Amino acid sequence: MTPDGIDRSFASPNHGLRPPGTPIDHLVLHYTGMRGEDAARDWLCDPRSQVSCHYLVYEDGRVFQLVDENQRAWHAGKSVWRGVTDINSRSIGIEICNPGHEFGYKLFGDRQIEAVIGLCRSVFSRHFIPPHQVVAHSDIAPTRKADPGEFFPWEWLAARGIGLFVPPAPLDHQPALGFGDGGEEVLALQQQLSDIGYGVPKTGRFGELTQAVVRAFQRHWRPAHIDGVVDASTRDTLSRLHAIVPSANA
Repeated sequence: MTPDGIDRSFASPNHGLRPPGTPIDHLVLHYTGMRGEDAARDWLCDPRSQVSCHYLVYEDGRVFQLVDENQRAWHAGKSVWRGVTDINSRSIGIEICNPGHEFGYKLFGDRQIEAVIGLCRSVFSRHFIPPHQVVAHSDIAPTRKADPGEFFPWEWLAARGIGLFVPPAPLDHQPALGFGDGGEEVLALQQQLSDIGYGVPKTGRFGELTQAVVRAFQRHWRPAHIDGVVDASTRDTLSRLHAIVPSANA
């Protein structure tokens, strides 16, 4: 254990070089999605997995650094945010131990989240990462990923200076936009989601990708009901977030 409280006794070979001059300006939060914490750590350090992260946070608050921040860890996969398609080259990846949706998804404990907050603040002391570029894995890969999931306490982090938060609007199941719809309302929705950072095509058609992106938005910003349908609650929450985020398309 080092003076900063981070355990560096495990190292992952699954990393490469960051392109010269590339800024580190994204922070991606994940859950491990495995039954055991040690099993997750071992998998992230196994060359057969071809996956890794910079940091791993156990439920008891222990933090392991598996890849040096200067190296390009393999955590994001095929992803996009605000037009950036090589997220790994520009990000720090933090895996948070939780069984995930496949193995018994559960609430994150206070001790673990406090450790995540402390770790994020430490990362921010070395890299300028704007709040709108602190993202969930599900935000950048909405068709593939659901982590860290709807139980992740984004409000708690935002209150401590990490990421953004707008209070979600109360649920309202009024007539809504959904799969198969088209027209100017859908185009306006896609424009707002794209402005925030989501990789959604501006086609005016509500297809599978738009549905996946809406689910990802709900999972992060309006987690009480995740169905990929733009009800009044989702629309209002999106509009208020859109108002405070610099446009990715400016």
